[in-house]
Amino acid sequence: MPPFYHTTPRTWNEIIPSWQTQTPELAATALALLGELHRPEPPSQLYIDALTNVLALQLLRHHSTRPTHLTTYPGGLPQHQLLTVLDYIDAHLGEPIKLATLAQLTGISPFHFGRLFKQSMGCSPHQYVMRQRIERAKQRLHSTDDPIVTIALACGFSSHSHLSQVFRQATGLTPRAYRLQR
Repeated sequence: MPPFYHTTPRTWNEIIPSWQTQTPELAATALALLGELHRPEPPSQLYIDALTNVLALQLLRHHSTRPTHLTTYPGGLPQHQLLTVLDYIDAHLGEPIKLATLAQLTGISPFHFGRLFKQSMGCSPHQYVMRQRIERAKQRLHSTDDPIVTIALACGFSSHSHLSQVFRQATGLTPRAYRLQR
């Protein structure tokens, strides 16, 4: 018999089967994950990892047999761990960066790492990485005559159009227009 039919007290956390129950937060997170997976550019692994963790947490919060108690960590990441993570991000901006890799640098679970990072930096790891990639692209647009597609790939964007889309959202300009302003 499946474990959710047990009548004895549960000693582990189980998902309660419920059909046609809608949780707005769960639906929004699932749609965001689906949207990221169906983008024309390759999806951001860091963003997918974060959404997956949020999805798991929401399942536990809303559909679990036991209440979920989250440990709080006041103050965010310790300074030495934060610097280790920031140095890693800076050194690997041109590569895919995974939430699990960043969490492993600190010895903290990916979920708790994401929360502590946000406490420390005021933004999620994904948002921070995207900001750093945009800043690196700005520097290269000003200091080199490299083709924009080369800059995009060197800064961790999947294509010229991916850089253009994110760059325009952040600055209001395309990379080409930004370069012409120098």
